[in-house]
Amino acid sequence: MTTASGTALALDLAGTFAFALNGALTAVRAVRLDIVGVVVLGMITALGGGILRDVLLGALPPATFSDWRYLVVAGGGGLVAFVLARQLERLAMPITVFDALGLSLFAVTGAGKALALGAGVGQSILLGTITAVGGGTLRDVLVRRVPTVLSSELYAIPAAVGAALVVVPARLGVGGPVWVFVGAGVCLAIRLVGVRFRIDAPHPPGSAAPEDRPPGQTLGQD
Repeated sequence: MTTASGTALALDLAGTFAFALNGALTAVRAVRLDIVGVVVLGMITALGGGILRDVLLGALPPATFSDWRYLVVAGGGGLVAFVLARQLERLAMPITVFDALGLSLFAVTGAGKALALGAGVGQSILLGTITAVGGGTLRDVLVRRVPTVLSSELYAIPAAVGAALVVVPARLGVGGPVWVFVGAGVCLAIRLVGVRFRIDAPHPPGSAAPEDRPPGQTLGQD
């Protein structure tokens, strides 16, 4: 999450809102938390990855705590999901779509901030990926699920691809806002295609495929 003005800030706040909705809807569906739990889980989902990135970059205090807009947007997204949970649950795959939006937006803005602070190509791609998957990983751990990034579907891979489409052109001297939108769009497309056609990242030979595992498997279950 960056405090820069303009397009980067708008995309960052859009990603924050999308992830807050995602985390809050997960709380409503998976564990039936009260309003405090719903809003807190939404905020953790929205802000966790950016906080991790800023700490790793030494950009302290993290933007979350130096720009009030992030906390307000994240809290607002959680409240919207709490109030409209029944209506949002009627939409097709709302949690997955909001998650994919947040993933794509955070991948490109996270990579852009890392580049702006002087990180190298590989480090910027990695930090963009961490920004994108960090909040969702914290969310899954808190609701006792195996994190999506570790278990199923294409998740970290599209985030890394989206981040690379921002970082590489910038280092080649041809970067610009168009690559931010290209990176976000490609990340979003890969993620949704993976979900639609049940395409997973490779698993170890001989291991059980995701569809062969018990449904609803969570952390701590056999």
